[in-house]
Amino acid sequence: MARMLRLHFEGAIYHVRCRMLGNWRDGQPRLFMDDADRERFIARLGEGVEQFDIRLYLFVCMTNHFHLVFETPRGNCSRFMQSLSTAYTVYYNLRHGRHGHLLDGRYKARLVEGDEYMLRLSRYVHLNPVQVGALKEAPLAERIKALRVFEWSSYPSYIGRRKRLDFVEYEPMLAQMGGKESVRLRRYRDFVESGLAENDEAFLEVLRACPRCIGGEAFRDRVNGLYLDLANRRHRPEDVALRRTTSPVDADAVLQLVAKDFGVQVGDLQMRRRDSLLRAVAAHCLCRHAGLTQRAAAIALNMGSGAAVSHQRRKLSTAQQADKKLTRRLAALDQRLELRPHLRRAAGETGAETP
Repeated sequence: MARMLRLHFEGAIYHVRCRMLGNWRDGQPRLFMDDADRERFIARLGEGVEQFDIRLYLFVCMTNHFHLVFETPRGNCSRFMQSLSTAYTVYYNLRHGRHGHLLDGRYKARLVEGDEYMLRLSRYVHLNPVQVGALKEAPLAERIKALRVFEWSSYPSYIGRRKRLDFVEYEPMLAQMGGKESVRLRRYRDFVESGLAENDEAFLEVLRACPRCIGGEAFRDRVNGLYLDLANRRHRPEDVALRRTTSPVDADAVLQLVAKDFGVQVGDLQMRRRDSLLRAVAAHCLCRHAGLTQRAAAIALNMGSGAAVSHQRRKLSTAQQADKKLTRRLAALDQRLELRPHLRRAAGETGAETP
């Protein structure tokens, strides 16, 4: 059977599901043999999020598979997943004395449409730990208790039962709940756990409707049309990227334009200021338009670490939820950076991504 092409573009949101290879001779396969394996996988996941400038919204690690929901501002889903799976496979084989492939073929990645479908998908993914085995038939109260304490998922940190993880973006999902933070946490908890009492049959039908995407009928038609167009034009059986083919903007030029837009000096963007979004905006623009990793952006802005950049970008995302003027201003700045070709390096990008 021919391999399914992947659709890549900047800002794409994916639901990725990856299962362990199932033809072991030593019995039931386990992708995570113990907590040390799970901790190593999650640590590598966090490193990959920073390295590839990924916006990770949620994750769940099961016995023999895992789920991720994330956005790719740089259109690099394949590179991120290849790095994550390779690093974990090497670690796993060394630790458990085996060799060869660990994961069952290519990971399954589907595009996700917008906030509504992301929110319903987050409930579906976060409920995975109590939808299998003995817990599937357990009393409702027992299932809820198990779900809230399941360590290997982003869910406990979404509902305030565990400290938030630096590499997970919580606000896009929680912002849909409305109200102040404590109210959002409670409303999100109630939203997810309501799925234990009654299945979201309409969403399950959406999941079954298309192997390439999760969304409404118009979104499915658009994605299928893009897929068929790429399949007809492809020159090789690898992934084909849909991201823009422009080369990145020079980092110094990005900082100069941000400084000019806000009426400050470039040096001001490298200074810590209380209650200021200057460095958050600069970090966003460096990662999105100059192609810098969060670690490289931290160096450019004198911020110390990639985690600091990640924090600033989350801060900016939260501020945009409450300030439409800021959202419009940032969109205008993004547009100017995208439409100024004389600022761009001759990077020789082709738009195609190695799988």
